[in-house]
Amino acid sequence: MIVSKRNSLRLAAVTTLSALSLALAGTALAAAPVSQPVSDSQPAAAAAQAGITAKPSLSTVLAWELFRITGTTTGLAAGSTVTLQQKQNGAWVTLPASVTTARDGSYNLGVKLGIKGLNELRIISGSTASPVFTVTVR
Repeated sequence: MIVSKRNSLRLAAVTTLSALSLALAGTALAAAPVSQPVSDSQPAAAAAQAGITAKPSLSTVLAWELFRITGTTTGLAAGSTVTLQQKQNGAWVTLPASVTTARDGSYNLGVKLGIKGLNELRIISGSTASPVFTVTVR
């Protein structure tokens, strides 16, 4: 694949940090899943539906400035891999940034972005995706 200079500027440089450094980030997210009683007509698998939360440490950063994305997963096995995606030209592009989740489902990802402007991002694991969040790069 040939990467032009323009496209290479659109690629994000991403640094992955250990999920165990969540304590160093000084932030902790707690996700309380909304539970509903399972009826006879509702399969048990629907009650354990997978979910991912994601929160950036900063909403505005300078180009190539390090920030963190922290979150939790529910309904996924401990040690599952979560990966960062960025919306580019209307399509979701998987970035080279992934980390495995801790035993409690938490994760912590260090990220540097180079595409200036409003960046739409999300965290995925398999077919499960977090809600879209934005980070502005100046």
